Amino acid sequence: MAAAINYHHLRYFWAVAHGESLTATARELRLSQSALSVQIKRLEEEIGHRLFERRGRRLHLTEVGRIALDHADAIFATGDDLVATLAARRGAEAMPVRAGALATLSRNFQIAFLEPLLDRRDVRLRIVSGSLDDLLEALTEHRIDVALTNRPAPASDDHSWVSHRIDEQPVSLVGPLEYRGDRRSLRKLLETEPIVVPAHGTTVRLGFDALTDRLGIAPRIVAEVDDMAMFRLVARSGVGLSVVPPIVVRDELEQGRLVELRKVPELAETFYAITLPRRFPNPLVRELIAAYDASARSSM
Repeated sequence: MAAAINYHHLRYFWAVAHGESLTATARELRLSQSALSVQIKRLEEEIGHRLFERRGRRLHLTEVGRIALDHADAIFATGDDLVATLAARRGAEAMPVRAGALATLSRNFQIAFLEPLLDRRDVRLRIVSGSLDDLLEALTEHRIDVALTNRPAPASDDHSWVSHRIDEQPVSLVGPLEYRGDRRSLRKLLETEPIVVPAHGTTVRLGFDALTDRLGIAPRIVAEVDDMAMFRLVARSGVGLSVVPPIVVRDELEQGRLVELRKVPELAETFYAITLPRRFPNPLVRELIAAYDASARSSM
């Protein structure tokens, strides 16, 4: 019969594989570097393969090490899920919800999506931000439960991400108060006024470029912004008219600091909540997706 793996050794291996270095991981675990190396060596002896190889001053996973890490990720993620699920059933501890969001995504949308959990004492909410690749990697490694984005996950043969289309926000031309009552058409405004647009590669920008091409106009673009928090600041500065979903500048519109001049036809920003099928899915994430989807549909 094959010898059983010592899961303490596996946990040490897992920590080193995800850590910055052997030295840094040993410091975090409050072990000496030599003691941690011994634990890794014992695991290698148990499975009969080397897990790391040294290149220069850094450790790199071997092929077997990568396979072992994939299994270790699944093992410890399942354990975390089990503890969280049972804790939620007992009601003895706060249920963790780990959400990731694109660094450039509208903060107003993020707050609207997560709002049902913000005042709950039985929930421990953690929010991180990053690129789409960062978020999908975090989902795969079970470091987050849901990723909020404005584009679906790409097709993949290796991963079965689920892109829940939960909302679609129209896009408008928004400007400072001095434009209140301006009766010019959308075409005339785009032809004559300075324009602030999202950065290249975003869905709104692609749609805007296609629209102006169909109209045969070349707008005077004075700023291209990919971060929605910065977009709000630029829109408020009055440097030009902004092509933006009103939800991004909702507070400014409600406070009368900006005015919505025209809807931009055919343009909309779609929001997604991306998840990964799990044996122990976080029930609160399912509730969030269902609640926001129902709210968005009722407002249509």
